[in-house]
Amino acid sequence: MKFNTKTIHGGQKLEEATGSVMPPVFLTSTFAQTSPGKHKGYAYGRGTNPTRTALENSFAAIENGTHGFAFSSGMAAIDCVLRLLKPGDEVIAGDDLYGGTYRMFTRLFKKYGLEFSFVNMNFSENVTAAITENTKLVWIETPTNPLMKIADIESISSSVKAINTSILVAVDNTFATPYLQKPLDLGADIVMHSATKYLGGHSDLIMGALMVKEAELAKELHFIQFAAGAIAAPMDSFLAIRGIKTLHVRMQRHCENGKAVADFLKNHPKVGEVYYPGFDDHPNHDIAKKQMKDFGGMVSFRLKDQSKAAAFQFLENTHIFTLAESLGGVESLVNHPVTMSHASIPQKELLKAGITNSLIRLSVGIENVEDLLEDLEHALNA
Repeated sequence: MKFNTKTIHGGQKLEEATGSVMPPVFLTSTFAQTSPGKHKGYAYGRGTNPTRTALENSFAAIENGTHGFAFSSGMAAIDCVLRLLKPGDEVIAGDDLYGGTYRMFTRLFKKYGLEFSFVNMNFSENVTAAITENTKLVWIETPTNPLMKIADIESISSSVKAINTSILVAVDNTFATPYLQKPLDLGADIVMHSATKYLGGHSDLIMGALMVKEAELAKELHFIQFAAGAIAAPMDSFLAIRGIKTLHVRMQRHCENGKAVADFLKNHPKVGEVYYPGFDDHPNHDIAKKQMKDFGGMVSFRLKDQSKAAAFQFLENTHIFTLAESLGGVESLVNHPVTMSHASIPQKELLKAGITNSLIRLSVGIENVEDLLEDLEHALNA
């Protein structure tokens, strides 16, 4: 199947009892057994649930994987990956990360004995230079949140494996979605999504996803998920299945609107730098062009007026762009990383990464683009 067909039919089958086109929502915690240990493939809801199975099959299909896992949140999915490691193991990550990921790395798992190093993944050689005998995982975010940096997944994966085949390469594919890039096809071992965002697409669920190709790795992840219990609920699974079925058409409009917004901001007299991988002068535009189908609906920018007051003036005067956490829904959202999505990162580290008071992140929705541009113009001149 081509991708647009996979989003609707990938990994799916009609419900056998009634022929229901959509998988039913199995709101049950347990399943009857005909004899101890003998059942129809389902015993207890923490282990498996038919609605979640349907979603996980869809997850695997759209990322060209063999196994998918649905978690109660994106952070629960990341937590599962880190539980593959043991005290003393090292993780190499990008120097521009979602604030929640950074918080989990440095304030939770560092306490449990894992070590983390953060490098600029604009250059693959920075990753290989950081590898030691204790390195067990490379964590890639591309495009990054919020500075839209691009890492070369294929180059990093091949370079890391050339040094040590046992090092896992995981990619947070939340911003791009499998519509735009498929990390497993580029050599990654694990793909992670905050399915709360584009995969769900309607800002009505919290969910995480992992997708893999290798059976033994899938077995380990399933055990951790089952043992730790951070599973997606049946109703949320149903909503995510419904969201994925329109992923391809939504992403087309996100990309179209994202480009129009980025172009508008780049030419506005009150706007300074605009961070968007679709620009020819983006540091890694050629890599983005190579590994992504298009450039997505996420755009970050700085105001020329560097003050916090100017940023707040803008943020308080949008009407269609809603000031809120999260991203990837059909509606446009605006975010102030310093005080919102990245507030858990120490100020020193924020400044080092270039995340300042004047930085604003947009999740460009699928509304009429003229309305979006008018809203931005109004807020910039408020």
